[in-house]
Parts: sequence; C-alpha cells; structure tokens
Amino acid sequence: MDQKNFLFISIDALIGDIAWQVIKEGHNVKYYIQSEDQREVGSGFVPIVDDWKKHVDWADVIVFDDVLGQGAIAADLRKKGKAVIGGTPYTDKLEDDRSFGQEELKKAGVPILSYKEFHNFDDAIAYVKANPDKYVIKPSGEAQNMKGLLFIGEDDQGRDLIEVLEDYKAALSKEIPVFQLQKRVSGVEVAVGAFFNGKEFIYPINVNFEHKKLFPGNLGPSTGEMGTSMFWSEPNRIFNSTLKKMEPKLAEEGFVGYIDINCIVNSHGIYPLEWTSRFGYPTISIQQESMLTPISEFFYELAHGEKSKLRVKSGFHIGVRIVVPPFPFNDPESFKIKSKDSVIFFDKGKTEGVHIEDAKLVKGSWIVTGTVGVVIIVCGSGTTMKQAQAQAYGRIKNINIPHMYYRNDIGDRWFEDSDKLNTWGYLREN
Repeated sequence: MDQKNFLFISIDALIGDIAWQVIKEGHNVKYYIQSEDQREVGSGFVPIVDDWKKHVDWADVIVFDDVLGQGAIAADLRKKGKAVIGGTPYTDKLEDDRSFGQEELKKAGVPILSYKEFHNFDDAIAYVKANPDKYVIKPSGEAQNMKGLLFIGEDDQGRDLIEVLEDYKAALSKEIPVFQLQKRVSGVEVAVGAFFNGKEFIYPINVNFEHKKLFPGNLGPSTGEMGTSMFWSEPNRIFNSTLKKMEPKLAEEGFVGYIDINCIVNSHGIYPLEWTSRFGYPTISIQQESMLTPISEFFYELAHGEKSKLRVKSGFHIGVRIVVPPFPFNDPESFKIKSKDSVIFFDKGKTEGVHIEDAKLVKGSWIVTGTVGVVIIVCGSGTTMKQAQAQAYGRIKNINIPHMYYRNDIGDRWFEDSDKLNTWGYLREN
C-alpha cells in the first residue's frame, strides 16, 4: 500500500501503540490526546498535535479509540465523507449505558441475565436485603472506566455486597450516579469480538480471555486489565448466538471498528455480560502482534468499507501488562515519587513483542510517563498456549523497570476453561 496519512484521536492516550505500529509500517501519523495530563504519553514514538480538527483534511484515515461521546464525532465525520474508524451514538450507548446494552441484546433474541438498575445506594442495599443472593456491582457511564469499582459478590446472602454498597454510598455517590446489580452466574468468562466495516463482520473472529484481578490466581482488586489470552477463529457458537445477531443493526448504524461482547457461559447457556464497542486494551496490541496483514493496510480498507482479507497467525497469543506503583490506585504523589520518569531497561536492546502504553521516548530511552502506571505490554505467540506463555515471559526476563510488577499466570485459565468450552460445544465453528 502507498504511504497514507493517519490521524488518531484519543481521550486518555490509549491508542498510541497502534499509532506507533502504523509509523513503523511506513505511514504518516498525527496523534491527538484530549486529557492534558496524558499528553506526554507516546511522545517521541508518535508525533502529537494540539488540535485534531486542523488535520482532518490531511488525513486519509481517522481513528477514534474510545466511546464517551466520540461515536457522535466519528459518525459526523463519516457523513462528511471522511474514512473513519469509530462508533456511533448508538454503539457508544451500548457500552456506556449497561441497561440499554442488555435490552438491545434482548431485542435481538439473545438471552440475558436478570439485572436491576439503581440511581442511589439506599435502594440497592434495601433490594439486596430483601433478595439475598450473589450479585455483581456494575457502574454505568463514565464511572465504569474506573475498573476497581466493579465488585463481584461471593456471599450467598449478599452481606459482602451490602458492605461495599455502604462504602460506595459514603465515598462515591457523586462518581457513581447510575449502576446495575446483576445476578452472578457461575461458568467460564469468555469474550468474542470482530471487526466491522460498516456493512458486515470481517472474519476471522477473536476469542479472548481477560485477566482483570491484580494478582496471580485471580486475587486482589479488579483492574482495567492485567493481561489477555486469545486466538482467532471462524465464527463459532458463542459468536453466532450473540454478536452475529446484532449485524443488521450495526450495518444500519454504519459502525466501523472493533466490537466485543464479554459473556459467561455454562452448560445451560450463553449470557452476555457487557459490551466493548471500541478497541480493547491491551487486546488491540495483542491482535496487532498476531496479525500477518499490516494493521495500517487493514485499517485503511476497513475505514473505506472494503471486505478486507485479514490474515493472522494460527495458534494462541497472550499479552502481559507490566505496571508500576500505585496502579491500580489513583495516587499522584506516590506515582511521582516511585514511578514517574523511571527508565525502562532492555537487556541487549531486545524490544521484540513489546508494545507501549504509558511510555515516552527521550534521547533513545524508553521512559515511564502519564499518571496511571500501565507501562508496557509484552506479547507472545505459539502453536500451544504454553508456547505463547513461554515466549511472552521469556521476553519479560529481558526487561527491568524499578518497582515493576505483573501477573505470571496469564493464559493459565485456558487449560481448565478449554475443557469446559469444548465439552459444551461453544468453540465449534458453525
């Protein structure tokens, strides 16, 4: 493909790694970050601009990285004839408004778990007391980006949930104006996602397994994500029972980009939990690492509504996030003392399979920046999950960042989950 111009637009500096990959594939890139305290993220790797609107005419492809209102901007630019990867107000609402997302699935004929929406904590506490059970607390809107607020109840009587609701009432009433209590169901948590070109899904689909807890063994507080394992597949039973049923609506909307639905599945059925109507992080970096088609070429064709031939590596792929204090907690002073401007050291300069998050490039050195403490993603691929793990963790041995930490079990859950998924027939291509 001839050299093209790509404009990336981000709220919180999420898409910098893919912008960097597009540069490495020989194209021109400009990157806008809305959040002022994140504007150093990616600097040195990617040219950063102060006003994306000045560069719309320059761009051959415009890429949005999030929901939270960006779908309206993306849809407006598409109407003006621009080639855009991004959502619509409808697809933003699928993710931002949990109840709306569930009801749209129900309209499409997808079974959903029982849930109840609340606008204050007293009503939720009274509900759990009157209906004791295991529930999951799921904030809606912007609060759902604060992943540590999601809470999964373990007590059959809901006592742990009531205690957390009391804590949230005291400290976070303004930050969480709307939330769901969703009945908790046991099973395997698995997500299916695919790229959409405005008219139809592009195959293969992606099957992925998130690892949200901070510590190995799925312990500790919830985070945005500590790592993901995945593989590419032709459409399977989970996809056909969920996302595929939304294809006509997504085509009606003219959605262009990646969309994913996280589900809980067991021997009784498939139950969607939540939408991600945008790129996932670190999912998109692991996907790029496992693509044979250059992502710049794929994005260009996707944005122009073409039925792209996405060529990918077979086997399994994982990505491990390396983080620094105080992640996953928000403590600017601790971040400044412990982590800000720390150097990322690579043994013999080996950076294969390493993708940037909160990093910048200064005089040839990779430096920790931003405010969050999610520094890099280290990827690995292999014919088996064990081979993918060996490659990723072998690469991590060559990396040193002061105070860094990461999970050493990304991918382990596959060995048990795969038996169940195959026994229930959910991974069959049909």
